[in-house]
Amino acid sequence: MKMHDIKILFFDIGGVVLSNGWGQESRKLAAKKFDLDYEEVNALHNFIFNVYEIGAITLDEYLDTVIFNHPREFTREDFKQFIYSRSVELPETLAWLKKWKKDCGFRIISINNEGKELNDYRVKKYKLHEFFDAFVSSCEVKMRKPDPGIFKLAMGIAQVSPKQCVYFDDRIMFVNAAQKLGIRAFLHTDLASTKAILEKLKEENHHK
Repeated sequence: MKMHDIKILFFDIGGVVLSNGWGQESRKLAAKKFDLDYEEVNALHNFIFNVYEIGAITLDEYLDTVIFNHPREFTREDFKQFIYSRSVELPETLAWLKKWKKDCGFRIISINNEGKELNDYRVKKYKLHEFFDAFVSSCEVKMRKPDPGIFKLAMGIAQVSPKQCVYFDDRIMFVNAAQKLGIRAFLHTDLASTKAILEKLKEENHHK
């Protein structure tokens, strides 16, 4: 396969450009900070989080089930602020990608699992439009990775075949899901290795 046929780059967001929005580490920290029973919270989270990520319930409804199913000493607003505060830029990555994007010659689209309120917050707060041209987010498309449907939808929106796109994700299961559809997918482990791949893609794109 010729790399210069590539037209679209697909990127995950959490674990690649930003921290994971509401991952396990954050839930463990929340349990400590707010004096919660982590096992109970986690069991309820696992039970309902998929439903939140595909946009079927709101963040408040998620919190009703997982956190505010008991009287609490803290407010809903305090807890939400904690959730939002866990979204941070990964060191140097987003700034470098935004700069790289300016003359890379590719369209860049996210394929990410995220609940609506968190997704909207992250896009706005970190000016993700400066890197992404469009967002295929689970909360908007009612599907989540590793469902092959979300990758097919993204390719349909971009009007590309699998061989015309490249995908970056920090989770091997999602990389494998993309590869099964014939997409050239890379496991993102750190900025240096992803940077090397992107620079090569850009160079080949400029020489075609």
